[in-house]
Amino acid sequence: MANGIINDIYLNTEYSDKLSEQYSKAEPCKYLVMENFFTKEIANDLFENFPSIKDLNVKRKSLNEEKSEDYHFERWHTSFAKIREAVSSSQWYEQLSRITGIEGLHTTTDALGSGVHQGKNGSYVDIHIDVNMNPKLGLWRRINLLVYLNKNWKPEYGGDLELWNKEMTECIVKVPPTFNTAVIFYTDDNSPHGYRKINIPEDESRKSFYTYFYTKPDDGVSYRDSKFVSRPDDATTKKLATSVKESLKINGKKLLKFIGLKNLDFQDKN
Repeated sequence: MANGIINDIYLNTEYSDKLSEQYSKAEPCKYLVMENFFTKEIANDLFENFPSIKDLNVKRKSLNEEKSEDYHFERWHTSFAKIREAVSSSQWYEQLSRITGIEGLHTTTDALGSGVHQGKNGSYVDIHIDVNMNPKLGLWRRINLLVYLNKNWKPEYGGDLELWNKEMTECIVKVPPTFNTAVIFYTDDNSPHGYRKINIPEDESRKSFYTYFYTKPDDGVSYRDSKFVSRPDDATTKKLATSVKESLKINGKKLLKFIGLKNLDFQDKN
């Protein structure tokens, strides 16, 4: 059950219509910001016991991103297992379906289910479009849930979640990664997102919990890889390098898949 873990207001079936209206009318994509998402006690436990960045197994450093992540909940404080159970409960699944209008939403227990992200000073994830499938399980990715766990986060630190229009001409929404703020959004070609390089003290980090929700794919839905896209103010050299890198990545995977040397796989960027 999600009671006692997720804030009661976000589980209230009578409040779901209001949440659904906010979500469905949002632009540039369907999204919803929920402050104080977890109960106060759980949120504080998560913050106080967030795993150190050196203990996160996956380190990402490339032209388009720099951060760490992991999903091995058994190695962390019990509060992390509790929140994974809460967002995997039938109670939350049903409420999320009421909010989004998508039936049959559920998450998974692999790296493409739930986990944590963390970035030290200089961390960033350039704007990208998410992969649309969990290729190993054959599931269609529909909804992202991100919960930020940063106390005393200052505006000058940066790191806002940016939601851009599909044409990549304008950043429509910025969501500061402040403590216990959750964002859900529909993930497809219309939801390019990411965050700019952060400037924080050495003893600080940008922390978040993620969960991705899936359904069985509709007829005609097939695998489409994740893709970084350039901001208008990116340097010309970076735009070119990003375009070439992403083209080589996507076409290379297709070729390897075609000749049977590699299963389609990915690591997420949020």
